Amino acid sequence: MSEIEASSTASATPRSAAVRVGGSARAHSVVVEPRIDDDAAHVPSAAFFDVDNTLMHGASAYWLARALAKYGVLSARHILNFAWKQARFKFQGGERHGEISSVKSSALELVAGFPVDEMRTLCEEVVDRDISPRILAPVRRLAERHLESDQEVWLVTASPVELAEVIAARLGLTGALGTIAEIEEGCYTGRLVGDLMHGPAKADGIAQLAAERGLDLEQCTAYSDSANDLPMLRKVGRAIAVNPDARLARQARHHGWPVLDYRRGRRAAKLALPTAAAAGVGAGLFYLYKSRDRD
Repeated sequence: MSEIEASSTASATPRSAAVRVGGSARAHSVVVEPRIDDDAAHVPSAAFFDVDNTLMHGASAYWLARALAKYGVLSARHILNFAWKQARFKFQGGERHGEISSVKSSALELVAGFPVDEMRTLCEEVVDRDISPRILAPVRRLAERHLESDQEVWLVTASPVELAEVIAARLGLTGALGTIAEIEEGCYTGRLVGDLMHGPAKADGIAQLAAERGLDLEQCTAYSDSANDLPMLRKVGRAIAVNPDARLARQARHHGWPVLDYRRGRRAAKLALPTAAAAGVGAGLFYLYKSRDRD
């Protein structure tokens, strides 16, 4: 498999990027990236990157689900049920346990009984074919700069850990935290180990990782596009918003966090509306399923 290379169509050019700090915006002919403190290398530290709409354009799980549909793992009922619940959850923007559990149950139902080895192979194909061109080159450079400063770099995502680990490996990062599905006799059981790597679970996940690896969270940095990740952003010494949604942008202004925006014009507003993406998942997967059914 080839290493990930960000395409010119997916990544922002220097002229298209704006950097905002404390709520003000200034356009630059070159990307002004946040300073990475080399002194932090003397203290064990890390950078934590969200994946969807932070490291890459769009949702990583969408591409995995599309591949599962193509290979006949998903049914139309599964696709539409999951997409509808995901859209409702994103639209409401809440952290209610019932809604989260509903989305979780639907997602797990999709892969119950599926062999782990086949999933890992599929994840490699999806990363190399679909996710690779959607990596944001400026954000990848930020990750590389942390590595060059002898800091660890971890992906933290609600997507399956198998998918996150492949992305991290292709980029040469330290590792990944993701949602872990239970495995028995080489197949998924339809149950989780722990909970979704989402919201407060991300903060708990990096705290546990820091304890295990001797990292000083006050010397760590976290990057995200979503207000759902505020618990993780508040857990570290330095938070940076990347392509933020409206609520995260407000929080960034309030706290004086740097804001990196690699979107363009109306595209920026469009990407800030997660419901459109969630609905698109259902429509796209349903089309794929029906097309496969006709073949």
